[in-house]
Amino acid sequence: MAKEEQTGAGRKPARPRAATAPASHDDAISRAQPGGADWTASPAGASPDEDNAAGSTYLVPGLERGLRILAEFSAREPVLGAPELSKRIGIPRTTTFRLLQTLEALGFLERVNGDRYFRLSVAVLRLGFEYLNSLELTDVGTPILERLRDATGLSTHLLIRDQRDVVFVGKAQTHEPMFSSVKVHVGTRLPAHATVHGQVLMGDLTFDELRQLYPEPQLERFTERTPATVEELYGRVRESAALGYALSEASFERGISVVSAPVRDQSGKIAAALTVTIPRSDLGEAEEREPLIAAVCQAALELSERLGHRPRPDDPTALQARRKPVAAS
Repeated sequence: MAKEEQTGAGRKPARPRAATAPASHDDAISRAQPGGADWTASPAGASPDEDNAAGSTYLVPGLERGLRILAEFSAREPVLGAPELSKRIGIPRTTTFRLLQTLEALGFLERVNGDRYFRLSVAVLRLGFEYLNSLELTDVGTPILERLRDATGLSTHLLIRDQRDVVFVGKAQTHEPMFSSVKVHVGTRLPAHATVHGQVLMGDLTFDELRQLYPEPQLERFTERTPATVEELYGRVRESAALGYALSEASFERGISVVSAPVRDQSGKIAAALTVTIPRSDLGEAEEREPLIAAVCQAALELSERLGHRPRPDDPTALQARRKPVAAS
């Protein structure tokens, strides 16, 4: 699965614009004093509308730039130098190098290939795991992934969408030796448009919302089955939503098939996708694939209910979960 771990890693959500000038130092101190003015209070004489417009004055440019530097590193570009980062962020090299030194001192970056090149360090990983551990989704979902793995003998995964990427946030690795070659690490990113995981996760989006996410006329293709346009992608998304699940037979990576179903939260919105991965290019005949589809949908439905979702009687995923397997002829 090395290919999957690399693919799409360079895609990041749009970055915020540079912050405007911060509030004065004395003003910041006065807001922090016990008994002083509330830090959210409007400047003297400011109307609520003016206060909203001035909200950006509380951003800290140095912090924003430091976080933007961290966001430039990826699986495709694990090592970057100060000159390149200075050009990308649009700040002087001396400022960039001071930020890099600060991030290094805090453990977020480490030097490689001499003094001018850096890569992410362990503090970034620690934050990532703390974030994953804070998600109710993974806490509740892990036992369900493990039960599905034990019932099917296959590796199971939980994914969320981050703009144009899907991100693996939970997994239960199979114990079956014949299936153990499929390994995807938590934190792996894949391009949403090219995977059924992403097509499931985008099931709530309208065509206009999908167009905003993919404004380009042609989508990046990974195989002949990758959607070439946003119109084709929308058709796949609507098809998966109508079925209540999605299948992929070697459509993103040859030799790998998956079954994926949506997980919904209390509001009814799609919060995640629950998936099983099969290390072969097809899912077999109906009597083999339909019990697997039902099992995945049942697990996704159980996790949805644990998150407070109550499906309608005509919910497609619920209907698939209740289907009886096709009898072998």
